[in-house]
Amino acid sequence: MRNVTLKREWVLGWLLLLPSMVLLFAFTHIPAVTTFLNSFYSTPRGRRAAKFIGAENYERMLGDPVFWQVLWNNLWFALGTIPVSIALALVMALWVNDRLAGRGFVRMAYFTPTVLPMIAVANIWLFFYTPGFGLFDQITGTLFGWPATNYLGSPETALNAVIVVTVWKEAGFFMIFYLAALQSIPQSLKEAAQIEGANRWTIFWRITFPLLMPTTLFVSVNAVINSFRLVDHIFILTDGGPNNASALLLFHIYEVAFQHWETAYAATLTVALLLILCLLAIGQFFFVDRKVHYK
Repeated sequence: MRNVTLKREWVLGWLLLLPSMVLLFAFTHIPAVTTFLNSFYSTPRGRRAAKFIGAENYERMLGDPVFWQVLWNNLWFALGTIPVSIALALVMALWVNDRLAGRGFVRMAYFTPTVLPMIAVANIWLFFYTPGFGLFDQITGTLFGWPATNYLGSPETALNAVIVVTVWKEAGFFMIFYLAALQSIPQSLKEAAQIEGANRWTIFWRITFPLLMPTTLFVSVNAVINSFRLVDHIFILTDGGPNNASALLLFHIYEVAFQHWETAYAATLTVALLLILCLLAIGQFFFVDRKVHYK
């Protein structure tokens, strides 16, 4: 009788998981496998079917200067957005978790950029960056007399301008997770440390920050993924220019697939993107895991 009950529970459990598993395989695993297989074929054109070409697409990718440029752009973009947005989110969470006047309003102000549509955010910052008439040029011209600057049209500043927009957009989102984690830390730990004479910096460094490491791991993984999947802002702000100075890897994949219609080569670039994300995620778990779990 017990075996029958366990079997029924086992069947019920799998039935409950079945819808999620079907969606997971249909929209993640199967497309990933299909993309990997398509990377070994040529692009079908009209009546000419795709044919197996082996590793030619990968050889082309390794010899493509545009691929290396957008990859470097993406690495620089990740380096500029991930640590800054995480650090800023932690500072904002610590600030709004403390007792201050208008705390609810400050939390709302920090979180507002997160709920705005990405296209709307890009258009707002497009106005800020407009040469001569934008907010930044109005401020610098009035206060310092500086000439108009084309932030989005210069190869030296275009990508950094997009980095600023991304940090502004994501910091409030990551702040919510840190705020929830801060509110879950027992107050008794801080009180015990204060009784022992610990100052605020010691309490943060020895108690608060270590207990926030699981949240930091979660936020960092999401920040890495976000840094490699940005497309919306690029479309509105720079369109990848000037001369691919602000083009990122996913934006380049879109151009190859839907503007140049080279779907097989785009599949190859997608495999490279997935491999990079997997390596980064594994590296994060490998190096941060020992600081997340305690014995």
